Amino acid sequence: MRIDVLTLFPEMFENVLNCSILRIAREKALVQYNLFNIRDYAENRRCVDDRPYGGGAGMVMKPEPVFNTVETIEQQAGPCRKKILLTPQGVKFNQQIAKELSRESYLMLICGRYEGVDERIRLGLDVFELSIGDYIMSGGEIPAMVVIDAVIRLIPGVLGDSESVVNESFADTLLEYPQYTRPAEYRGMKVPEILISGNHQKIKEWQRENAVKRTIEKRPDILKKT
Repeated sequence: MRIDVLTLFPEMFENVLNCSILRIAREKALVQYNLFNIRDYAENRRCVDDRPYGGGAGMVMKPEPVFNTVETIEQQAGPCRKKILLTPQGVKFNQQIAKELSRESYLMLICGRYEGVDERIRLGLDVFELSIGDYIMSGGEIPAMVVIDAVIRLIPGVLGDSESVVNESFADTLLEYPQYTRPAEYRGMKVPEILISGNHQKIKEWQRENAVKRTIEKRPDILKKT
């Protein structure tokens, strides 16, 4: 998979993309990350924002630098059919969307800033608008990192154990069951006997039962959607 990130702050991504699973995916040649500084494609002395027509607080990202960036990239790499604009106005990101995106071969993530982006970016670039939640952030960079992390771990071969993906929270619309490791007892708190019994069938039943129980207690809204 190729992932292009269009941002005013590429330095924000450098450490994130070189750590843990994201680094491993790159080293396995399963993903290629490319960072593009939108300022480099502005025609007027790296000016990327301006005052909004009609008045209002703050500044708005201009269309010209974003269009220039996208068009330059696509001239070199070919068309990207999944251009994603990170915005609080978008569809709320979830595990199902992450799965769908993990099947793509090419993603382009456009990070907004300031009070938002010129509407012509939405209209002219055929973007898929995506939000990570109902709250306001300073820009689209951190949401883009969230999307990248959630998507990359679903690409076959990235995680060492394929069951890790299957058993995670939201993988089958349930939260993950409680997890334990050594020691078997810590400060009076013991690992449930069934988990150290060696009875794999009973363990799977316990895991499923507790996944349902935890979902009912913590996120009943998930069950209502299914």
